[in-house]
Amino acid sequence: MILKEFAKYLQKHNDDLVHNKTTATKLLCSWIKNIIRKPAKTNVEKIIHMEIMLAENKTGDFLLIGKSESGRTLMNALNNFAISYENYIMSKWLEDKRPHHFG
Repeated sequence: MILKEFAKYLQKHNDDLVHNKTTATKLLCSWIKNIIRKPAKTNVEKIIHMEIMLAENKTGDFLLIGKSESGRTLMNALNNFAISYENYIMSKWLEDKRPHHFG
């Protein structure tokens, strides 16, 4: 359920990913930060509020931390999904490339 919502968010920003304007891990951070900074309305938002903590300083540096073992598992799963999505985009880009494109 949570991965599905994150996947929808990634798909909305697919053009930015394809054109290297951002990365899936950066989008993951912004997605979670946006959810945590507003009151939870959906079940997905409630779970993220319950399981993930945002620690941020005055300069804007931040850290996303799982509040429990299940929160850490959730963060790990989301991060792995973001990385696999980036790998998927790279593999799609490489499909039509040949060695002479790189040298």
